Order: sequence, then C-alpha cells, then structure tokens
Amino acid sequence: MYQTTIKSIGKDAKAFEAEKMMILFGDNAPSELADFCYVINLVSVDEEIKAGDILKLDDVSYQITSVGDAVRKNLNDLGHITLKFDGSTEPGQSGSLYLEDKEIVEVKPGSTITIEK
Repeated sequence: MYQTTIKSIGKDAKAFEAEKMMILFGDNAPSELADFCYVINLVSVDEEIKAGDILKLDDVSYQITSVGDAVRKNLNDLGHITLKFDGSTEPGQSGSLYLEDKEIVEVKPGSTITIEK
C-alpha cells in the first residue's frame, strides 16, 4: 500500500523519541523544521490507511491503532506526518498516525517505512 525510504535524519530528530514521536517530511521541509524531521522520499499512498494495518520500520512491525483524517493527503502532498508510538485509539491530531506503544527501533538513512494490510 505504501513504501518509502528515509533519505536523511535531522540533527535533532531523535529528540522526539523520548516523547514517542517521529516527524516525517518530504524534501520540502521548512528550514525551521528540517532539523527535527526524518526526511523521506515523496511516495503516493495507494489505499486508505486504517487501524489494524501494519507500519514497518525496516523489519520491525507496529500495529496502527488510529489514523488522523489528514494522514493520507499529507503523505501524498508533503510526505509530512507524525508517527506517535503511544497506542492511542482515537486520533488526537489530523496529521498523526498512531501506533502501538512499543519501543521505536533505530533507523538510519536508507531505512524503509512500509504500510501494509
């Protein structure tokens, strides 16, 4: 349904891991945000993303627990969403994808992000 590659990691991007978050952005991340983002290739999402689908960081799977209303549009247009690893079953923010509360695996440039049924 969706697969992209992490191109680069902003120097302060890992700071949000303590808050169980990763901020994704395509190449057009504003300069004031770029240091906090995982920059990804802009790739279209083929289908609607739903709770129960699986997001993978490389080979580590995370169940999607809820999906903000703007996630698909934002991924398609900007590559910009926030991954929240807190297990929320109600999307609090329209641009956030909520995942099971599980340790965030370390990723690097070249790592893949995949969403599948």
